[in-house]
Amino acid sequence: MEANLSVGQVAKRTGVKVSTLHFYETKGLITSWRNTGNQRRYKADVLRRISVIKVAQGLGVSLEEIKNVFRSLPKNRTPDKQDWQTISTLWQQQLEQRIVQLNKLKDSLDGCIGCGCLSLKSCPLYNPDDTLAKQGVGAVLLNKR
Repeated sequence: MEANLSVGQVAKRTGVKVSTLHFYETKGLITSWRNTGNQRRYKADVLRRISVIKVAQGLGVSLEEIKNVFRSLPKNRTPDKQDWQTISTLWQQQLEQRIVQLNKLKDSLDGCIGCGCLSLKSCPLYNPDDTLAKQGVGAVLLNKR
């Protein structure tokens, strides 16, 4: 397939800013080539790659994770239908884990976020002598499954 889409055409078709396309390119998520007038040109399959990026970002998937998925494809090609099934299954699992964590946070947010800090006088999970420190760092109560 000939690389013939300009950066403006890609931006218009995908609904992202030109600066975002440049950013994606610097991050190695999409590629272009320069024509004789030194203008960027893209293959049409970049539209699918950008769609995958947008969907993934909407799910909270980091650009690094997206890049790793793209990198895992043969010759760094654009995901096809079969690839998308594999990718979406992976991201669904990650999303399910986030939902569990968010529900735990939601259920305890009004009283305590489970951090184990000693600064909340009204904390229903008061942590005398910082005993939660033995269980780990951060929101140890929320990280229990």
